Amino acid sequence: MRSRARAHVATLFLSIVVASVLLATGGGAAHARTPTPPSSPSTSFGLPASVDGGAWASGHLQGTAIDRRRGHMYFSFTNLLVKTDLAGRPIGSVTGLTGHLGDLDFNSADGRVYGSLEYKAAQAFYVAIFDGSRITRMNMDARTTDVLSTVHLREVVRDYTADMNGDGVFDGDTGNTPDHRYGCSGIDGVAFGPDLNGRGGGRLTVAYGVYSNTARTDNDHQVLLQYDVRDWRKYERPLSEDALHTSGPASPGGKFFAYTGNTTYGVQNLEYDGHSGNWLMAVYKGKKAAFPNYALHVLDGSKPARRGEVKGQPRPESGRIVSLLPRGLHDESSGVYGYESDGQYGLVSLDDGRYYVAEAGTVDSGGATLQTGRAVLHRWTGAVPNPFAVRGPAG
Repeated sequence: MRSRARAHVATLFLSIVVASVLLATGGGAAHARTPTPPSSPSTSFGLPASVDGGAWASGHLQGTAIDRRRGHMYFSFTNLLVKTDLAGRPIGSVTGLTGHLGDLDFNSADGRVYGSLEYKAAQAFYVAIFDGSRITRMNMDARTTDVLSTVHLREVVRDYTADMNGDGVFDGDTGNTPDHRYGCSGIDGVAFGPDLNGRGGGRLTVAYGVYSNTARTDNDHQVLLQYDVRDWRKYERPLSEDALHTSGPASPGGKFFAYTGNTTYGVQNLEYDGHSGNWLMAVYKGKKAAFPNYALHVLDGSKPARRGEVKGQPRPESGRIVSLLPRGLHDESSGVYGYESDGQYGLVSLDDGRYYVAEAGTVDSGGATLQTGRAVLHRWTGAVPNPFAVRGPAG
């Protein structure tokens, strides 16, 4: 009898929550359906086999992050941030972003969510910092609430706006140009992890976007910037899209290059895996015939960055080179290693051999196309071509 009563109360409570969520979406990005809690059983440590991020009138899924202690998942939908519990029930969302919100990562040191944020037309690039504890309702405006602060990245602006052919004209947001140093199209992948120089310490790593261009040779590296964010509160400013600020560090703490061959928009999702000590870079495949164009590259965390040649530059250049892990598929002619797998829409390491790998899709709702996202639990096997297996035990 008590069991049935509890079930009735729980059902009533869930109905109220669902109704509240639907009512809350009268303005801003619309939530067309409430995610259904996963039917598959939860795995060990209380983590479900999948977390549904919902369906939204937004851009496509860009990245995910998890706060395991509080039991929250965050989904970046290009111009919308969604916060759910681990059953996929929406808790809150942040709207009002006209820039490009990309990959996300959770900083356990300060309990906040960090993401890449681009305003290419304004030549402005930021790390967006969301205070998840303040995201408590749907459709919180990023410009008028206190949930978001931003830090400007000057180094990215310098490379993005570089006039590489010296004609005095910056050609703007296009890959069909010799401009943009290293082919920089902005930023996307972000992750917290150790110093790539092997000196320990937590760093925020920000990966460049890189335009696809098969006619140039200076765009075959993934470019990674590292920052110590412990003193970043002095730089943080609210988001004001009408007056974009330039408060941020003058330069990164480190700049690193990984030779993979050109990709299409660089590292979409970057993730550090504490279990292996390696870094994962999920990319949209490149188009150069001289490279294997893998979808996933792994950086060897056991090898500190070394001084070496940044290949293909207009003038000889050296930099801090990071090594690909010599595992997986291997192209002998280019020397590039990698895998064929998903992860471009979201990749979260649980630091025990398991990962949440995101899936993006669309659904029709009354003639409108809504963007969907779901984080699915996998385990790392290292097999080729795809090193991930769905929902296995820790490996």
